[in-house]
Amino acid sequence: MNKLRVGIVGCGNIFPMHAVSVKMIESAELVSVCDIKEDRAKSKAKEFNCNYYLDYKDMIEKENLDIIHICTPHYMHPPIAIYAANKKINIMTEKPMSINLKDANDMINSAKNNNITLGVIFQNRYNPGSQLIKNTIESGELGKILSGKLSVTWDRSDEYYQKSDWKGTWDKEGGGVIIDQAIHTMDLMRWFINSEIDYIDANISNRAHEIIEVEDSAEGVIKYKNGVLTSFHAVNYYSYDAPVEIEIHCEKGLVKMIADKAIIKFNDGRELIADKNPAETFNYGNVKGYWGVSHIKQISKYYKNILNSEKPEIDGNEAFKTQEMICAIYESGKTNKRIHF
Repeated sequence: MNKLRVGIVGCGNIFPMHAVSVKMIESAELVSVCDIKEDRAKSKAKEFNCNYYLDYKDMIEKENLDIIHICTPHYMHPPIAIYAANKKINIMTEKPMSINLKDANDMINSAKNNNITLGVIFQNRYNPGSQLIKNTIESGELGKILSGKLSVTWDRSDEYYQKSDWKGTWDKEGGGVIIDQAIHTMDLMRWFINSEIDYIDANISNRAHEIIEVEDSAEGVIKYKNGVLTSFHAVNYYSYDAPVEIEIHCEKGLVKMIADKAIIKFNDGRELIADKNPAETFNYGNVKGYWGVSHIKQISKYYKNILNSEKPEIDGNEAFKTQEMICAIYESGKTNKRIHF
């Protein structure tokens, strides 16, 4: 079998999660990497024994790719994805899809019009704790969901932002703590609730940073059309990256997620627990621990979908639901208005 020819655009912090995953998948071959900073591109090409480029269009034209991974600053996701789609190349992009809904829609339409597959990374859905919660809720064992809450309190100092030429800006990052740090937890909650959103009412502000344009604090409520009301609280001026927390109150029990660990306590005394599987160790190199080991799970499934001409679990349409939620939080926070869907 000919291996899938894979290229990666963006050789920054998240790059190893994709490159190491590709190298571990038998059906794929990492043939090229791209970054506008030559030292990074050259270094990663040497490490992974592949070609390097400084222009993604040049790479796409020369490498006959089957799949392109997008690991660039947020604002570059749409133009790269649309260019690749028009060249009939399948796309796996890091979250978020984009920083606005129009670009996200354009990405989806370009993929559809060119009959290629658009995948979006939300790897935390594949963690054992997330899977336990999703499966138990869907089984009906917990009865009706009554309400939910989530909390993300992490540390992103001014020094952190000073090291980046795009983070902390509306036009390149698209926001702060919500679109970058809290988005995975927000996505999980929406996935667990599994209902269309009725309205979002949110507040955003910059309370503790001197050099950024975007929010470092956000809180609000999300009302779903199935009647569930959830609350969220996110800041990135805490003193360390505290474990994220999700709680879902159900008719027949209480669901809690702390970091990757899920604990489900039923009203009848039963308890279900799922945490990181010690056997699922995976060395992506020197990367942030909370990214977990699930990139390779999602990417492997995506490649199988490509080879079998199947729709991936998290395609553009599925990821758009979370994109729409994130954009509505910003619209509500900026206008001080409740956003109805």
